[in-house]
Amino acid sequence: MENTIVERQPRKTENNANQTHYYVSLTVAIVIGIIGVFIRFVPDWFPALDQWTFAFSLIANVMMIVGAFMAFKIVFAVLGFGKK
Repeated sequence: MENTIVERQPRKTENNANQTHYYVSLTVAIVIGIIGVFIRFVPDWFPALDQWTFAFSLIANVMMIVGAFMAFKIVFAVLGFGKK
């Protein structure tokens, strides 16, 4: 009885998670969100800016929404959702 070994070609995978630009973009998105959180509290640190509370809150909310949107978009791109 003869043992035959069938040579198998190595698997080719396209792993998107290891691409550097995803990590750089995700870091930028997180930094934008964190800056938005800190901007919200600027009027508490500087009482002279109390009349601008709404403006700081609006800017903070917009920055947090943009950061969260970017982060979700990048995570879904890494996972491969939306690709056909």
